[in-house]
Amino acid sequence: MGKRRAGRELLRSLSKKQKKHLREFGEEHPFYDKLLLSLLLHLCFLFQSEDSDKSSAESDSETEVEQVSVYHKLLATLKTSPESESEEEEEEDESESEEAEESEAKVDSEGSQETGEAEGGEEGSRETEEAEESEEDKNDIPEEEEARDTADQTLSQEQPDGTDTSCDPPHGVIEEFTDVKHESEFSLETNFVEEESGDCNADKRDSNPFKQHMDKELEDKEVEKMSTLPKTSSQSQWPRLGQLIFSSTLEKQKTLKADKEVDVKQLHLHKPLESTWPKVNKQFLSSVGKPTDSPFTPLQRELFCIMNTYRDLFYPERNALTNGEEIRQAYCLHALNHVLKANAQVLSNNAKRRDRKPGTDTDDYRDQGLTRPKVLMIVPFRECALRIVHIFISLLEVNDKKKIDVSNKKRFKGEFGSDPEEKPPNLKRPEDYEAVFAGNIDDHFRIGVAILQRSMRLYAPFYSSDIIIASPLGMRTVIGAEGEKKRDFDFLSSVEILIIDQADIYLMQNWEHVLHLMKHINLLPLDSHGVDFSRVRMLNLNNWSRYYRQTLLFSALQEPQINSVFSKHCFNYVGQVSVRNVPLTGSISHVVVQLPHVFRRLEAESVTSVIDASRFQFFIDKVLPEYRDAIMSHTLVYIPSYFDYVRLRNYFKKEDLNFTHICEYTKKAGVCRARRFFLKGEKQFLLFTERFHFYKRYTIKGIRNLIFYELPTYSHFYSEICNMMKATDNGVDATWTCTVLYSKYDAQKLAAVVGIDRTAQMLQSKKNVHLFVTGEN
Repeated sequence: MGKRRAGRELLRSLSKKQKKHLREFGEEHPFYDKLLLSLLLHLCFLFQSEDSDKSSAESDSETEVEQVSVYHKLLATLKTSPESESEEEEEEDESESEEAEESEAKVDSEGSQETGEAEGGEEGSRETEEAEESEEDKNDIPEEEEARDTADQTLSQEQPDGTDTSCDPPHGVIEEFTDVKHESEFSLETNFVEEESGDCNADKRDSNPFKQHMDKELEDKEVEKMSTLPKTSSQSQWPRLGQLIFSSTLEKQKTLKADKEVDVKQLHLHKPLESTWPKVNKQFLSSVGKPTDSPFTPLQRELFCIMNTYRDLFYPERNALTNGEEIRQAYCLHALNHVLKANAQVLSNNAKRRDRKPGTDTDDYRDQGLTRPKVLMIVPFRECALRIVHIFISLLEVNDKKKIDVSNKKRFKGEFGSDPEEKPPNLKRPEDYEAVFAGNIDDHFRIGVAILQRSMRLYAPFYSSDIIIASPLGMRTVIGAEGEKKRDFDFLSSVEILIIDQADIYLMQNWEHVLHLMKHINLLPLDSHGVDFSRVRMLNLNNWSRYYRQTLLFSALQEPQINSVFSKHCFNYVGQVSVRNVPLTGSISHVVVQLPHVFRRLEAESVTSVIDASRFQFFIDKVLPEYRDAIMSHTLVYIPSYFDYVRLRNYFKKEDLNFTHICEYTKKAGVCRARRFFLKGEKQFLLFTERFHFYKRYTIKGIRNLIFYELPTYSHFYSEICNMMKATDNGVDATWTCTVLYSKYDAQKLAAVVGIDRTAQMLQSKKNVHLFVTGEN
């Protein structure tokens, strides 16, 4: 009786939708069935009990037989995934997906604001909170997965928060996936090349960079050279890219020359791309202005010329307003071309293996890595991932009649597209801000994409994906940290192309996530993941994947942290190409207000000493005493680093100075209060962080004295902050001042602000430099 009552209480606790779903499908809805197995057992007991009440004394043996049969019948319904669900189910899935995503975004923002108020613990606490948050989001599913073994693995592909946890398989799972329809359709091992694709003779026609790069067999001596010897470099001047630095460790590396005209057939593109690329890229060709037969813009032609040789590339002049989209088109073409060629080679070899005679050597068919993902694309926002997928679809659709089949397209648009009802803010922002923060700017996402036989599968599990598109935070929560139970990075073991776009934005998010990713890419996997080792390339078995990986790095600026990733974490045996153009004129020429600029040089023995003590000590000893006088009111201190901001804030509190502060974690009410106090002169100092300016771009009124604690990361921020002075109506021009602190280690930032000529003079002279800018020089 106790079990019967418990079962009935469980039934009463279900909603109408849950009961309806239970009657129709024999199982509870996947989003509500955490106690599914216990409920099934109680239902079985109830069924048996009701039958036994109607039957006679022989019910004991019959109950035992019936219990087993009913249990297996109900359990069998779990393993059959209906191809089409009811409209009510789809509405529930979509609504719950949206609610989960909204709550996740809300927790993200609230958590980051709270951690910002802690002194000095911003980066670590933010990273920990978001990792714990993703753990909580994913903890709802593993209990069900362990209880039902492999029955509901598809939940990992369709969980409401939009993330793909299939790369976090629970221990003890026998089968990795149960989405039989899609798995069989997109499986490389069980498919063959279609005759109409024209790629049956892929091996013959692919005497191209792809095969030359992947089929190259390195020797132990060459690998040792790349690990120990320094790189040799040479320079070259290209028409559009400018000055290029070619560097490599191996000998006999030829300097690449720019092609004036490029024929599509000479690029060895996969056959469908030869016809679709000119159509997809037509919008950028019309913007050039000059009629041309080339399917590339001048910038795309030179970039793709380098990409197609499989050299590493660092391009630090990406601009969201001018060339951002055409660069995205170029690297999407290269990534898709690589994937199509690699998959065509595998499918072609499948047919050869099927038709081969018994006893023949199988080493001729080594065409895969230890895991399937070949391309990893790191982008900052969901909008970027949306545009990339749209480019892929356009490149794969030969014409309107031959539309490709894209699975989960509706769900993808809902989760990665922007809300049409969301109204843009009334505040007028700069054009570059509108371009960077267009669309869905959520920075926590990851999605796997599988491409095969003119079909594309979105939300593919990572181990069945060809391309992974993710943000640094999205990858960080999957990779995890040492000591965590749920972490996985095996899917990164055989990445052949790594694309990091808009790397400068990650400096404003959390650069540690990028470094963490680079430490875990191209490592030997901990599990085999069902790989056929007879098909794995020797380079992967030798753990030499990193020497074959091509890294494409695009940024809006040259920053030491970004440069270090390119120099310390990229080991391509072909070599590297980096664009190194020096700015002739700096952003100081865009300052429209007339005020004196005083550049004060501080001496430091090393980079770490500048960060740790020299700058702070120089500021409080030499600069701050000059501004303590009440005459020097309305002083804004611009601080790029959050840690420097915390240090100065604590010092100002300790010295009981009349100040207010604004950072990226300050709530809206606090920002309004600080701006009002500063404008009215009730607070003499305003501590102002660079990240707040990056994300908000508010105009601060009332500035009369400006101190740059450090040169801005983005050079155009210098002119923007200086031009805020003109927003003060009652200000007197003669009282305006601008002071900048710099050291010899700030050469790149200094050149971006004042130009290369002035930078050379300032670094040679140890005296303070006074510049008076009128907006024309």
